[in-house]
Amino acid sequence: MNKAQLVEAIADKMGGRQQAADAVDHVLDAIVRAVVAGERVSVTGFGSFEKVDRPARYARNPQTGERVRVKKTSVPRFRAGQGFKDLVSGSKKLPRGGEVSVKKAPKGSLTGGAAATVKKAAAKKVTAKKATAAAKKAAVKKTTAKKTTAAAKKVTAKKTTAKKTAAAAKKTTAKKATAKKATAKKAPAKKAPAKKSTARKTTAKKVTARKA
Repeated sequence: MNKAQLVEAIADKMGGRQQAADAVDHVLDAIVRAVVAGERVSVTGFGSFEKVDRPARYARNPQTGERVRVKKTSVPRFRAGQGFKDLVSGSKKLPRGGEVSVKKAPKGSLTGGAAATVKKAAAKKVTAKKATAAAKKAAVKKTTAKKTTAAAKKVTAKKTTAKKTAAAAKKTTAKKATAKKATAKKAPAKKAPAKKSTARKTTAKKVTARKA
């Protein structure tokens, strides 16, 4: 079966030949891009595609028998899943109608079994730990923010109190200055004593009396 025959085989289920061709192209493109990037594409029950690095080695030319140096290279590799193997070997029978179910792999397959269960449990634990750590960090940040807000409020209150105290002091000083000015205005001017004039008059009288 080639690509065109594969498209024809699923055309009825996809709603048309064009839709089937697009679906096949998208699936193959996604697999190729992932494998080229070094990722492993695993379809449970069907198989897995992966990139394998081969080191430099010596090989023989099958036609001449000559020893040839082969450079280091990378090749794609496909490993069939246990469910696929069981169907091919005949230990499991293909269903007469409908599609082959590859959603769940039997025990012992590459992507199923106890190993997968252990990996999932470990992944859940790691996720739970990360969530707990994130919650602790968030709580610490909230506490720090509350403390910072409280400190800012205290500083603001102190500044406000200081401003009020300074304003009150200014008012008191202004009142005192006003009182001093009013007291100065109310105080009467002192009269100079007239003792000298009286003494002069007395002396003049005595001199007149002597002359007479």
